[in-house]
Amino acid sequence: MSGTTALPVPPVEGARHQGLTLAAVLLAVFVVPMSISGTAVALPGIDADLGASDAALQWVVNAFNVAFACCTLIWGSVADIVGRVRVFAAGAALFAVAAAASALAGNALVLDAARALAGVGGAAIFSAGAAILSTAYEGPARARAFALFGAVAGIGVSLGPTIAGQLVAGVGWRWVFALHAAALAVALLAVPVIARSVPATVRASARLDVPGALVFVAAMVLLTCGIVQASQWGGGSAGVLALFAAAALALIVFVRVERRIAHPVLDLGLLRERRFLGLALVPVAASFGFVTQLTYLPSYLTAVTGRDGSGAGWLMLLLTAPVLVFPVAAAKLVERGVSAKVLILVSLGCLVVGDLGLLLFSAHAAVAVVALPMIVTGAGTGLSAGLVDGQALALVPPEKAGMAAGFVNTLRLGSEAVAVAVYGSLLTTLLGGGHTYNSAFHSLLWGLAGVGLGLGAVIAWLLRGPVGTPRAGMARRARR
Repeated sequence: MSGTTALPVPPVEGARHQGLTLAAVLLAVFVVPMSISGTAVALPGIDADLGASDAALQWVVNAFNVAFACCTLIWGSVADIVGRVRVFAAGAALFAVAAAASALAGNALVLDAARALAGVGGAAIFSAGAAILSTAYEGPARARAFALFGAVAGIGVSLGPTIAGQLVAGVGWRWVFALHAAALAVALLAVPVIARSVPATVRASARLDVPGALVFVAAMVLLTCGIVQASQWGGGSAGVLALFAAAALALIVFVRVERRIAHPVLDLGLLRERRFLGLALVPVAASFGFVTQLTYLPSYLTAVTGRDGSGAGWLMLLLTAPVLVFPVAAAKLVERGVSAKVLILVSLGCLVVGDLGLLLFSAHAAVAVVALPMIVTGAGTGLSAGLVDGQALALVPPEKAGMAAGFVNTLRLGSEAVAVAVYGSLLTTLLGGGHTYNSAFHSLLWGLAGVGLGLGAVIAWLLRGPVGTPRAGMARRARR
């Protein structure tokens, strides 16, 4: 492989070192989604303490999301060039420093800036962390590692609001960020062990694609700002449409730049591997079928069914608990010979069936009636969480694992932002048009099921043929 230098691989110093490597990566991965879902709970306390404006308060959450979306792909490419362990360590250090700065912030602007820096670090953690697991493990061990990766990410999203709520109520909002800093500091202690456990393959002759990176960041900033501002300016406003148009233009320029550069930040050849592209689209289906419900179903439970926040939270466990259980179950099934493609297609089917089953919700629906569709919807995400990442990275050469992980996670986070924003905009439109919350919710469920069915058909077509033979894509490229 031209331009690639394989450094001597140190021997793995026993299962203990690999266990510490996995634990450190999972700890860091747990903190990132916990920060995303839990920070919103701290906003009232931040407002009371700092007296922030509404816009500044919203950017406590949005600054992280925008920075994360902009940097995930770039960090993946950097990880392939300078080394995954270095990027993971840099990301964990950035996140820890940013979290400490957030905990000590004296005004909203400092807090917003610190949250943006945390988003940059979180992007590095996810891209390099997935690449580390891809290169540190093989076969069934890799499947189990990625199953835990998906389960821990799900636990972070699910428990983030609960943990943050307890900290805010007990010791104050600053301790939410202090906890993040402490957890990442612990993960950093394991970096020397990770370095001894992970094969060190770098693209020594490659250079960072600065033009491509700058254009991609511009495109993502424009796109995510358009999504964020749509809720404030209106989805059809001139400002929002201008942001979307500029983002589309920047993406066109990005493609043209990547086609002409020797070492692109995104090798467009990856997208010509149809099975890799199909796997990368699976989280997009989960964003529409699951993340929208994770975001808006609690509001429905309080507004329509009359439950208080505590009651809604307990009921939401039926939706989130499968995300904690099914990633590991899926890995065990693959280990026993069940086709990964079959499990992925089943997961897509669960999202569609689950969303349709949620139509059973009404003002007086019994928990026993809606429990099954909630579990099925959660299973739709849980079966593919982690499994998709592992299968996708198995199709690319090892020296491009960081880039591939960055692309998958960029699609994951970007589609979540788009799905939630589109759902929120349509909900507002329907409510403004005279629909009750109950009827608007049911109309949107039909739409989500339709999107899931369409994406499922595209993904099934892209995944035709065998999927998931470890390093299958790499082997084919080597023969060519």
